[in-house]
Amino acid sequence: MIKRLLKILKRIMIGILSVVGVITLVGVTFINVSPQFGAGSKDVSLDRIRKSPNFLNGAFKNSEKTLQNTGFKWSTIPKFFNDGNNKIPAKELPIEKLTKSYFENEPKQPRITWFGHSATFIEMEGLNIFIDPMLGDVPAPSPFLGSKRFQKELPIAIDSLPKIDVVLISHDHYDHLDYGSIVKLKDKVDKFYVPLGIKAHLTSWGVDATKITEFDWWENINFKGVEFISAPARHFSGRGITNRNSTLWCSWVLKSDNSNIFFSGDSGYGKHFKEIGEKYGPFDFAMVECGQYNEQWSQIHMTPEETIQASIDVQSKLIMPIHWGSFKLALHTWDDPIIRATKKAKELNVKITTPKIGEAIVLNGDKFPSEDWWVQ
Repeated sequence: MIKRLLKILKRIMIGILSVVGVITLVGVTFINVSPQFGAGSKDVSLDRIRKSPNFLNGAFKNSEKTLQNTGFKWSTIPKFFNDGNNKIPAKELPIEKLTKSYFENEPKQPRITWFGHSATFIEMEGLNIFIDPMLGDVPAPSPFLGSKRFQKELPIAIDSLPKIDVVLISHDHYDHLDYGSIVKLKDKVDKFYVPLGIKAHLTSWGVDATKITEFDWWENINFKGVEFISAPARHFSGRGITNRNSTLWCSWVLKSDNSNIFFSGDSGYGKHFKEIGEKYGPFDFAMVECGQYNEQWSQIHMTPEETIQASIDVQSKLIMPIHWGSFKLALHTWDDPIIRATKKAKELNVKITTPKIGEAIVLNGDKFPSEDWWVQ
């Protein structure tokens, strides 16, 4: 009886190990053959990474101690696979549709057009600048591994976008650096400005290496009258299971003789915001992360209240919350970020703009989008 039981247990164990082995093999094969995962740095790029003051013991570090996990709870895992509790909009969200003629009419003042989440198109000093152009449907290496975009369509088809002078990337996470979007955009783009380590991803996707410039924190370049400055953020990076923090993450400053703009990238709240404000502020306009937060990762993403405080720290005259309104990447309700951010902004007398996706913001004027369009 005991021998028979042991044989059954042995067969069960062999079956379990076989299933695990097959899953592992499929996973490894998927990672190795799928272009979405990008590539690792080598040669000059790798040498620059190793010499960076922000690279220590084989990985990039934040400027202050940062925990990526601040209290993981196994009980929350099932909630990520549940779209209930208002995690996604109950109704289709309004967007402003754009045409080619929209971009042909060059604005006299900087014009910002939000494409949802963190993707933002900026026209300033005659340049077309696209920040974190994630225009795909799912922020994941496979459509089966993530939640779909809230909107059924973009404000404008990628093919109808104008020539883009500069694409800025803040870090290599899938909701900011999208393989499909880059492949479709790359022939329209003159320059790619990216944090250290991201060049390898882009070249593996067919982007001409001569178009790409990598930046460490506080490094800058002037292009046609606009100074682009890579500034710190408090976050992390990685597109696979073995390359965590192998590429840098950053925020961006866009500075000209007439305008000064800040883009936070993904970031937990930290001392770097005041440092950026002291070095490069005050800003005419700031796009600041506001969404996908949770107490379990509270040091790498901000609450809406921290978003407003960060905008005060960088000394911005006008703030637009980003990193919300397109994807479900956390457990809060889809509209919680903007409800709390607008409430806190009112309390602290911070000027905030809340455009619909595709709606224009023109700087140096008195009127900005402020409709509560998320109310359903």
